[in-house]
Amino acid sequence: MIGAAVGDRAAGWDLAGAIPLEVLRGLGAEGLLCAEVPAEFGGRGMSGRQNGELTAHTGALCSSLRSVMTSQGMAAWTIQRFGTRQQRSEELTRLTRGQLAAVAFSEPQAGSDLSAISTTITDDGDSVVVRGHKVWSTAAAYADLVLVFGRYRDGAAAVLVPTRTPGVTVRPVAQPLGCRAAGHADVILDDVRLPAARVLAGTSQPLGLLTTIALSYGRMSVAWGCVGIIRSCLRAAVAHARSREQFGKPLAQHQLIARHISELVVAEQSATRLCEHAADCWDARSPELTGASVLAKHACAGHAAQAAATAVQVLASAGSVDGEPVARAYRDAKLMQIIEGSDEICQLILAEQALERER
Repeated sequence: MIGAAVGDRAAGWDLAGAIPLEVLRGLGAEGLLCAEVPAEFGGRGMSGRQNGELTAHTGALCSSLRSVMTSQGMAAWTIQRFGTRQQRSEELTRLTRGQLAAVAFSEPQAGSDLSAISTTITDDGDSVVVRGHKVWSTAAAYADLVLVFGRYRDGAAAVLVPTRTPGVTVRPVAQPLGCRAAGHADVILDDVRLPAARVLAGTSQPLGLLTTIALSYGRMSVAWGCVGIIRSCLRAAVAHARSREQFGKPLAQHQLIARHISELVVAEQSATRLCEHAADCWDARSPELTGASVLAKHACAGHAAQAAATAVQVLASAGSVDGEPVARAYRDAKLMQIIEGSDEICQLILAEQALERER
């Protein structure tokens, strides 16, 4: 279904900076943008591994579409985890019938440091008022609703904000480096008034708990998407090395090129195994999940960035045409080292966990 929806159009979407809305709504209505949602809410009820392989397949075709999938899945997971029964029934059903969602964490002064979030969600009778400015919210340019994280009472909360609500302004990011068609946008919230029932579970939660649970899903999804990027680069490099001849023989028979191919194989296998471990932790609801998802995201993003650079090297001028798979992968993979926790933040988390374990 996803392969048929993408076809040979990913390059065009990348160059245009947009995926047709009917494609996204069609995939959403098939339950493919948040495939882990249980069948009772119209989803496909996929396991962590099944959803991961679907994400990798999508990432190999179009990282922008995979980014929208990550956003939709993160929103759905947060609703599953923190929503009331009524919120889960209503909101998840909408997301499996074609509505689109974005998640808004980052702010101008709160990127890696989410403790600096300044967006506020304030009680006002039977309503809440949301004020703030979110930046680089993936899929927000397409979204019917944005799941906004902000300060609430003595802690924090996530609130479901329909994008057509008065006071909401969505400003697309112009010419992003990677995932150009993923609908990155800033979201300005100017005294946005909503029913109090739009706040998930209606109670204040610790900010760290909210963001960690949502980001664990996002990090796993990005990691699987990086597996897809690596697989795309491996396929492109192998095909080119077989068909292109230099000095009287195919590139694949030149030892230095063969070394590059072997590096891509190692990257694909290493990234896949890390993602499978994280997915197994997810399905088992293991306490190791947070660390496994950070490790998978960090390592897979690094593997993807190096794999894309290697593939460009193998394809040379053939891999340097903007919009084509290897050129897209080169730009998209770099962005994976920044989103859902930069390399540096992931390294700090992994070091902190190691120090805690070895006490």
